[in-house]
Amino acid sequence: MEVADAIVVGGGPGGSTCAWKLREAGLDVIVLDRATFPRHKLCAGWVTPEVLSDLEVDPRDYPLGLMSFDELHIHWKALTVKLKSPQHSIRRLEFDHFLLCRAGVRVLQHKVSKIQQDNGDHVIDGKYRARFLIGAGGTSCPVYRTYFNGRNPRLSALQTATYEQEFAYRWKDPRCHLWFFDNGLPGYAWYVPKANGYVNVGLGGMADKLKQQGGHIREHWRMFVDKLRRKKLVSYDDYNPTGYSYYLRGDTDVSAGNTYIVGDAAGLATRDMCEGIGPAVKTGLAAADAIITGTEYSLAGLSEFTGRGLASRILERKFVRHAIGVERRVPFR
Repeated sequence: MEVADAIVVGGGPGGSTCAWKLREAGLDVIVLDRATFPRHKLCAGWVTPEVLSDLEVDPRDYPLGLMSFDELHIHWKALTVKLKSPQHSIRRLEFDHFLLCRAGVRVLQHKVSKIQQDNGDHVIDGKYRARFLIGAGGTSCPVYRTYFNGRNPRLSALQTATYEQEFAYRWKDPRCHLWFFDNGLPGYAWYVPKANGYVNVGLGGMADKLKQQGGHIREHWRMFVDKLRRKKLVSYDDYNPTGYSYYLRGDTDVSAGNTYIVGDAAGLATRDMCEGIGPAVKTGLAAADAIITGTEYSLAGLSEFTGRGLASRILERKFVRHAIGVERRVPFR
């Protein structure tokens, strides 16, 4: 049996960040993931300067593909606004592998099926044992399913549905574009160029609202790629998009004894831009700090928003508040 101080289930940014900090503090850590890295990961793949700062990564020193944008081009109906908002685009296939390698811990390919407790330790599938267990396996995380599902049933009104594709493409427009609420989409679509000749295009919206409209996200996809062709941003004939879903931040518990959940496993994407990488990194750091210091896993400083100001509040209202019938932000525990 493999024995460690801590086991992290999931090797994405939240899990690798937590493992990195635990290892730096002298703990023996195992990361379990059902995939072998580097692995394909659907994601628009933009990160904020704050995310890189939290990760202690200088964009000038990042050894893989990275593009920087000084502004976002926001489109809503006939209106276009250039929003000063520094961002970077990365490929998750590269980014996640880089962070996981940097963590410097044992990484084992394993699909977790059964988690049991034994004398205060966690035992996974009779093969792995540790005192601390961190769930970082995304929406379908087995740690969430085992310890938190009954306590934190997910609210359907906070579920997003996405459809996207990333592929090699000789793009000509180096700007990042976002289109909000096109054709009634309860969300937005994006065009994100990436270094070394890649582009990610996709769209996402609130799943409940899509159902209420009686349509399907595939219909919005067809209209979106037509728009990309008309605007001469992407002319492509081999689309094969994939969908997935995750949850925005709601009222949830994120720890139980020596068990913790981070990022999408806890449903912590922001309530304005539905962004998940930043919250995953911050919660990975917070969970590691709680384990290292023996203090409460406190996320009082975790923002509910990607941006700041009125625009973020308007988007939260459009995406979340009307959907769940509340007029104030849900407190985070």
